[in-house]
Parts: sequence; C-alpha cells; structure tokens
Amino acid sequence: MTTVTYKLETFEGPLDLLLHLIDKAEININEISISEITDQYLEYLHDMQELELEVTSEFLVMAATLLSIKSKQLLPKPPVIELDDEFNYLLEDEEDPRDELIRKLIEYRKYKGIAEHLHEREWERSLIFSKEPEDLTPFMPEVQENPVKGLHASDLIAVFQKALRRASKRNTVARIHRDEISVKDRIKDVISALEQSGKGGRLLFSKLLHPEMYRHEIVVTFLAVLELMKMKQIVCFQNKLFDDIVMEWRGEGKTDELQGTEIDY
Repeated sequence: MTTVTYKLETFEGPLDLLLHLIDKAEININEISISEITDQYLEYLHDMQELELEVTSEFLVMAATLLSIKSKQLLPKPPVIELDDEFNYLLEDEEDPRDELIRKLIEYRKYKGIAEHLHEREWERSLIFSKEPEDLTPFMPEVQENPVKGLHASDLIAVFQKALRRASKRNTVARIHRDEISVKDRIKDVISALEQSGKGGRLLFSKLLHPEMYRHEIVVTFLAVLELMKMKQIVCFQNKLFDDIVMEWRGEGKTDELQGTEIDY
C-alpha cells in the first residue's frame, strides 16, 4: 500500500494562492495562462477537500472567476465586420477578461511586499529592549563652582593689599600665663574642707573636685591627700570596690603646725 503525503502551505486568501502558483511557474503576471493556472488552482482545492480542510467561500468565488475567464477565452471570437472607423475602434478596444484579475494580483503583490517589509521591521524592533527615561543627574560628576568666579586679578590684588595692611597693625604680643597651685596650698584647702564638713571630720574625695577644674588641679589635689595620709593626718578608705574615697581626719597636730610644714615638691 502506497502512502501519499500532501504538504500544503497556508495561504491568506485566493490571491495569495494565485501568486504562489505564478511564482512557482516562474512566469510574468501579465503573461499568465488562465487555463494552466485554473487547473492548478482547482487541483489545490481538491487536495484541501481530500484532507478535509476547510475551504472558505473566497476560494470558491475565485475558482468560479477563473472558470469564467477560461470559458470566455475558449469561446470563438465573432467575425470581424468592417464598419466605420469609429465603431471598429470600439471593438478593438474591448477589454481582455484577464485584465481585472491581473490588476488585483499586481495590487495584492504590492501590499504583500509592504506587509513583509513591516513584518521584518517589527522583528528587528522586537530585538531592541527599552525602558522609561530616568533622571541621571545623581550619576553626573559634580562640578564645583569656582569660588573666585566673576573676580578679576585686580580685585584679588586689592584684597591681598588690604590683608597686608591689617597684618602690619598687629604689633602687640600677648602672653598668657597659667595660674600655678602648689601642693602646700592645696593641703590647706583640704584641711579647711574637712573642718567645715561637720560630719565628724569625714569628707568624700569627690567633694574636693568640681567640673571646672583643670587636669593639673585634680592631680595636685590628689597629691595633697596623699601627703596628708603620709603625715598621718587623715585616713582614706572605700566602703566597696570602685566606690568613692572617704577621707577621715585623724590629725595629731594643730592646723597651724601643718601650715608651716615644708613639702619636698
């Protein structure tokens, strides 16, 4: 058993099918053979019916048109009757039954070519991906404004000369001396604070300090406390670790005697 496979292309209409048959035969549209084209066209419709494909009314109308043109061409032409020149001209100018079909084919081929060109442009454009425009100002290099923009060299010279004149008037030189405090004087302050504490001669070390004191004043205060401990005039202790230091007066001499005590530093 022999199996025959039909490979039928899809056409958009009867004119598209006719153009395919003409291109396949490699003939000029103006020189088409209606008889040959009609036979090929009907054969194609027959194949479609054999494969149970839907044959639209447009294909059937075109088949009827081709058969009508073919029949007109097969009919014998009437004998030429010599009449006056004007009537003979009208008979000779009778339209060929193929002309209307040829005009439709030429017009269809033109629009089909345009459609194919637009389809190619659409395909090329589909390969390009775009996005909405964005503000690229944050990515632009920052251009610093010229601080002397609009100034001339003469303006800069004038400002420089003015600065020199101001500098020439600064002849006075001031020296600032820091107030020095001795350990001996600070001992007197500690003893005075202990006497005024009114708590049995006890005082917290933090009470001798205040936020406005400089670093050297804090150091001198600490040395004064150590000196008093060395002279066994006070004892220092803490109630717990890292707690404030408690100073307690245990003086064995009078205050006047301590004021005369010499300090080695």
